[in-house]
Amino acid sequence: MEPLILGIESTCDETGVALVRGRTLLADVTATSMEEHARYGGIIPEIASRAHLEAIEPTLNEALERAGVSLADVDAIAVAAGPGLIGSLTVGVCAAKALALALDKPLYGVNHVLGHLAVDELVDGEIPPGSIGLIVSGGHTNLLHLKDMARDVVELGGTLDDAAGEAFDKVGRLLGLPYPGGPHVDRLAREGDKQAIRFPRGLSTGKHVAAHPYDFSFSGLKTAVARHIEALEAKGQELPVQDICAGFSEAVNEVLVDKAFAAVKAFDAPALIVGGGFSANSRLRELLKAGQEKYGVEVRFPPLKYCTDNGAQIAALGSILARAGVEPSPADFAPDSSLPLSQASLLP
Repeated sequence: MEPLILGIESTCDETGVALVRGRTLLADVTATSMEEHARYGGIIPEIASRAHLEAIEPTLNEALERAGVSLADVDAIAVAAGPGLIGSLTVGVCAAKALALALDKPLYGVNHVLGHLAVDELVDGEIPPGSIGLIVSGGHTNLLHLKDMARDVVELGGTLDDAAGEAFDKVGRLLGLPYPGGPHVDRLAREGDKQAIRFPRGLSTGKHVAAHPYDFSFSGLKTAVARHIEALEAKGQELPVQDICAGFSEAVNEVLVDKAFAAVKAFDAPALIVGGGFSANSRLRELLKAGQEKYGVEVRFPPLKYCTDNGAQIAALGSILARAGVEPSPADFAPDSSLPLSQASLLP
């Protein structure tokens, strides 16, 4: 029987606990403190940490009950060790260490961002070696070569400034939309004219794309949107909010998709695996599906329920590591808020 992995996620404002056996999800429970942050227009680290302290035990108990197992049945524990907010990470890591010590079970401190890709195994099966991974979230926009999810991940490029999700939230703020702005921008973009306003595509032409084939930049795009809004307001004109959202969305998503498929072609990858909160974006999914047909390559992205932070992604990555025979993390490891994306776990 394959090992039963308990996964704990606490990188930001979601407390997630899940149980996975092999590639089968037995339970996934998430508590969120999003509403507590909404009044401030962004994540407050101290509030997030306190919320994790309150939620971790009841979330764990509910996950065990749903899975129909006890702590004694667990074979190994995986916990998000980074990247993330250091206070939030510490809560989860301390809880996981206490459980591992009390149960005398191996513990894996895993890469939360790679977990966004690993969770796809729970839906679509084993990730083909050599696939390209596209991470798109509020804090990360990166292209990875997944030679071996457990042992050999190469970062091809990433954002030089704002991440895709971060840019969406900032444009939402410029337009006076509720926090978090990303989902609202996505919704309004579907109602707008994609061709009405053409915003710049960062690092995607001439010498810029040659120098940065797999890197992204959305800060200039965000500034272009701000200048467009300021110009209209200076003239006393009403803002075409839907068209602004549509033009902005197209500028972000075209670059993401073009660079992702360029990497697929360059490395002759068998699949493109997409993960992260921003992978819920409706236009991104439309363009990825179109690219799948155009390039004849499998494109895999998780169901919407797995796009945001969750325990399932941590348990899934822990399961990959345990099945591959990777050594558990040392008992004295510390959370690392800047854990490299080339590192699936903290090794001895």
